[in-house]
Amino acid sequence: MPTQLFDVRLRQTRTLAIMDLSGQVNRESETALNRAYDDAIDGGAERVLLNFSQVDYINSTGIAVIVGLLAHARTDGRPLAVCGLTSHYRTIFEITRLADFMHVFPDEESALANAVEPVG
Repeated sequence: MPTQLFDVRLRQTRTLAIMDLSGQVNRESETALNRAYDDAIDGGAERVLLNFSQVDYINSTGIAVIVGLLAHARTDGRPLAVCGLTSHYRTIFEITRLADFMHVFPDEESALANAVEPVG
């Protein structure tokens, strides 16, 4: 099975940035993910939503990359939320307690409907 490279696309409204992730989230994803986050903040985003609906795989270093991004967002005082996780990865977010520090929505529509408010 061919490896799908990581990609991130940024969509932004006045105050919300949606980062559409695709491929595999691992250590090689870190630079692109951080660059997209910085671009979102430079564009005025007050809140960030990570959309995982096109992500094939997240390994343990990918989880660490997400933890680093969460730490950065919390330091900035910006809520970070996620949507589109498979049930497997949603369970991992719960086990690792990432879900305690960011909202986890089943899909983008429900995230937007709930205004992606801050957690804890």
